[in-house]
Amino acid sequence: MLDLQRLRALHAVSVHGTVGAAALALGYTPSAVSQQIAKLERETRTVLLEREGRGVRLTDEARQLVVAAQELLAIVERAETELEERRGRPSGRLTVAAFASAARGLMPGVLAELGRRHPALDARLSEVDPHLSVDLVAKGAVDLAVAHDWDIAPLPAPPGLEQAVIGDDLCDLLVPEGHPFAGRTAVRREELGGERWICQPPGRVCHDWLLRTLRAAGHEPDIVHQADENPTLVALVAAGLGVALIPRLGRGPLPAGVVEVPLDPMPVRRLYALWRTGAARRPAIAECVRVLGEQWPDVAAHPPR
Repeated sequence: MLDLQRLRALHAVSVHGTVGAAALALGYTPSAVSQQIAKLERETRTVLLEREGRGVRLTDEARQLVVAAQELLAIVERAETELEERRGRPSGRLTVAAFASAARGLMPGVLAELGRRHPALDARLSEVDPHLSVDLVAKGAVDLAVAHDWDIAPLPAPPGLEQAVIGDDLCDLLVPEGHPFAGRTAVRREELGGERWICQPPGRVCHDWLLRTLRAAGHEPDIVHQADENPTLVALVAAGLGVALIPRLGRGPLPAGVVEVPLDPMPVRRLYALWRTGAARRPAIAECVRVLGEQWPDVAAHPPR
């Protein structure tokens, strides 16, 4: 008889790519995940993981077992959903993946409110980039994702997922004090050519949006500095090293030397909650989506300055 927890560990390694990342997602230590998979190898008398550089690679047998594991985990999820639905109240574990600024600017209040209303609900947060979090929901690695898209780059939602709009996050042009734009009430996108840009690295949604927006306006952006975190981007602007387009959510108060200038039209990114169709009846999912919608108006109405 195959052990479900060991199959869950193998599935997590398949989804997250490494034993360490799987352990983080499951709330275990890497050693515990390795032990679970070693026991599964003994049970199945099959090699499931092979060393590849500093990481691991799933064998063909392991990939076949992962397919079965995903089907079993989906069955378990349906059973848990039905039990929770019969109780009529959110309970059990709810895993949520959110992108960085939502994890910082929105989720603390949401998680605190969920805990206050529903002590039997164990909601857990992981910070994950939007294009990755949607895939994690689709594969059953997390229960719900808070993701976003931009006005010119819609978020693709795979089949089998449902989504709800949380709200719109506005984005401002940040310039150093003394910059020609600093005294303006608005700047058109067509005026952005020739600037030295500070933004996130390639592959990130914000980076791709900047490239597409400026190219659509007839400019090839000169990206001089790249950093993952918005506070780092703001600090680089404060040092007079360039300009940046940064959303308001989770940005934090602007330091001295940084001026916020609206763009015309103003860039907007839309926030979504996404979950698997099979879990749509689960009270924990419905309540989390409800609280996200309740919390957003207050968050959006009081952006940091």
